[in-house]
Amino acid sequence: MEKLFLYALVLSWKILPCAACELANITIVLEKEECGACISVNATWCAGYCHTMDPNLILKSERQGVCTYTEVTYETVKIPGCPENVNPFYTYPVAVDCHCGRCDSETTDCTVRGLGATYCSLSQD
Repeated sequence: MEKLFLYALVLSWKILPCAACELANITIVLEKEECGACISVNATWCAGYCHTMDPNLILKSERQGVCTYTEVTYETVKIPGCPENVNPFYTYPVAVDCHCGRCDSETTDCTVRGLGATYCSLSQD
């Protein structure tokens, strides 16, 4: 029995760090329609898995956690090709710390299927 417990403990130790909610490096595309340009920038955001419970087995689904930010900072870049009457600066959030918690739909796209971080609606010639 002790060997079985030790074996399960070793397997769990290998799995847990890989699935943790943590900062990840990502590339996102920023665009300003008035400037006619999209640029790619590197940032950090939260990624990973959180312990969840099947809502079919419990009555309260608000316990479901997602990997989300605890704190963000903002960085600003200049979009090239903007006309003189358009502000060329774009400010975007960068995650500083992550945790498992409820998704705040007031500040975050909580949908399962978004356009993706590398989507640009402007035609690239």
